[in-house]
Amino acid sequence: MAFTEIRDKISAGKRISDEEYGELEKGADLHQLGMLADSVRRRKHPEARVTYVIDRNINYTDICISACKFCAFFKPPEDKEGYLISFEELADKIKETQEHGGTQVLLQGGLHPDQPFEYYEEMVSFMRATGIHVHGFSPPEIHHFAEISGLTIVAVIKRLMDAGLGSIPGGGAEILSDRVRELTAPRKCNSDQWLNVMRQAHLLGLRTTATMMFGHVETAEERLLHLKKLRDLQDETGGFTAFIPWPFQPDNTVLAHLEKTTAFEYLKMLALSRIYLDNFDNIQASWVTQGPKVAQLSLFFGANDFGSTMIEENVVAAAGVSFRLSEQEIRRLVTDAGFTAEQRFMDYTLVK
Repeated sequence: MAFTEIRDKISAGKRISDEEYGELEKGADLHQLGMLADSVRRRKHPEARVTYVIDRNINYTDICISACKFCAFFKPPEDKEGYLISFEELADKIKETQEHGGTQVLLQGGLHPDQPFEYYEEMVSFMRATGIHVHGFSPPEIHHFAEISGLTIVAVIKRLMDAGLGSIPGGGAEILSDRVRELTAPRKCNSDQWLNVMRQAHLLGLRTTATMMFGHVETAEERLLHLKKLRDLQDETGGFTAFIPWPFQPDNTVLAHLEKTTAFEYLKMLALSRIYLDNFDNIQASWVTQGPKVAQLSLFFGANDFGSTMIEENVVAAAGVSFRLSEQEIRRLVTDAGFTAEQRFMDYTLVK
């Protein structure tokens, strides 16, 4: 199919097929992809607004039995330097976040072999009592809780919701191809299990995000497979609030021999995601991995959200990437790009 036909289809607001995605991925140049992605973003967000959230990432433990090859953060259970955060530390981190105008905490951690499920319920309940929104526990963690407790996925999610869980982050998706997962994270939940956690969460009324970590051992076809699985589930449930793609950071990992994804490749993948995921309203830029200038460019390649201020971030930092941005810097970058910056909550309603 000619590029002009695909362009006209996208301009008309019609869904592209997998074959048409392949045509764009192989044949369109970065400028063409950027123009198409920007047109989709402007149609969905004609108000020229770019949102962001003030929060922090709290990693409650670095002890993990998964030992993913792409992770520079985890420590095996026998490592004496592994930690488990105290509730007192949690309270201090939440207080500081709220003093910065923060509305939520992104709570994630390793798959700890020794803590019972009740510990995580108590943690969420403790956090929620402070008034903070708990955006917590990615699908691999939920799946782990089900395994250690003997409960179903639905029962685990219900009990966490009763404790105060407000939403689920899209971490642990990496690439939703079992070939890739077997190569990089064989002890973690498979792609169907990841999707099922999200499906059950959506059916219970819990909103979630979706992610993709690309640029390691996956093929171009597996990237499309990942997007297709997300688009299909969003058709089914409508429960995803946003999609966040970011490139793998190889330093200090078992896969350190792999080359880093370039800004060119990142912007291309971002644009393709915006074009293909027609049922996702929000696409987030990844300044944490790309830095502020490329994130600013992202706003012209499909992104309408600048992500989080990330008062604290540990996992990407462990791979040697340590960009930091304050709320003021995010607002300036957005304004300088010609947009209006607005603080949001997890569900993309605006903070008044």
